[in-house]
Amino acid sequence: MVERTDVVFEAEGRVALRGWFFIPDGSGPHPGITMAHGFAGVKEHGLEPFARAFAEDGFAVLVHDHRTFGASDGEPRQDVDPWQQITDWRRAVTYLESRPEVDADRIGLWGTSYAGGHAIVMGATDRRLRAVVSQVPTTNGYATGLRRVPPEAVAALEESFAEDERGQFRGEAPRTVTIVSADPSVPASYRMQEAIDFYLQPTPEGAWENRVTVRSTRVARMYEPGRFAARVSPTPLLMVVGETDTVVGSDLALATYERALEPKRLQIIRGGHFDPYVKQFDVASGAARAWFREHLTA
Repeated sequence: MVERTDVVFEAEGRVALRGWFFIPDGSGPHPGITMAHGFAGVKEHGLEPFARAFAEDGFAVLVHDHRTFGASDGEPRQDVDPWQQITDWRRAVTYLESRPEVDADRIGLWGTSYAGGHAIVMGATDRRLRAVVSQVPTTNGYATGLRRVPPEAVAALEESFAEDERGQFRGEAPRTVTIVSADPSVPASYRMQEAIDFYLQPTPEGAWENRVTVRSTRVARMYEPGRFAARVSPTPLLMVVGETDTVVGSDLALATYERALEPKRLQIIRGGHFDPYVKQFDVASGAARAWFREHLTA
């Protein structure tokens, strides 16, 4: 039986980050895995099945909500700062090291989507990690931004960034936009049906809000974690890429994989960005489980 407990630990600025800790059967200390979700998501968005699969293999697993999201503290709410999330994730690694159930010399990291990009940066900059899995990662925010926003809409988007900046200068709270909506009259981060279905899946009341700060989109268009790919080595890197991923761009992810150095492995899955969580869960989780067993249990 895998035991799941609620945990809290303090991050930079005395902000409380909250999450789940999964403890496997058997006597420890166990190798550990730390996990986090992508853009404006929470741990309830499909992460527990992965965490339980890893725990069933004997890993102690920490899953946390990024600051300003879900159960974690932080202001302004619903604000995505990739570099702050990376700094917080480094603290999560330190917290995992401190747990008596965990072998601090055998810790791996798993990130998906936006946090799949973070996983590449973390693998390149934190040598405590023994193995990294980057699932359907954001690798080039600038390139994906060009693809998502039609040329005729760019001026309005840039003006929304400027107005948000002016408002904050006047002392106003950062403005927000809907994350997913099928209504073309509602400004939203995503409009494709697969994203709507994923983000609007049933979650506990209060666990997730369908909004994100406008400035999160501006920063996302500046974020290019794929540039760190060649620096992950000698830490082993597994990348899981959807063959028809139009959210982060399959071609951009594959180009990032080509820049990474050995040891590395590529797992291509059928389908798009959200298929690893359900339709291709067995393939995606199986590849990650094998990678962690190879590099954390030897």
